[in-house]
Amino acid sequence: MNLAPFPPPNTGEAKMDHEVLRLLIQRKVRDGRLPHGSISRVWSSASDNETCVACDTILAKEQLVMEGTTVRSGRRALQFHVRCFQVWDSERRSA
Repeated sequence: MNLAPFPPPNTGEAKMDHEVLRLLIQRKVRDGRLPHGSISRVWSSASDNETCVACDTILAKEQLVMEGTTVRSGRRALQFHVRCFQVWDSERRSA
């Protein structure tokens, strides 16, 4: 029972089942919607209602967004939920 006057903090994770998320990310890596290579620069910040490129859901303002740019020039920064970024990073390495 949580007796704190405030709700627990949002962890910034996508709500999708892990296996479903993993399969979605695998498909996006295979068909080129998500990069297979590494991201050259990564940073995080508070969300501004961006859409996660991995799970296609909106990151709420209280969530942390992971952003990164690829080595391919001219491509905009990719924005992920923290959990989606971790799954993508793991899947792209094992592909």
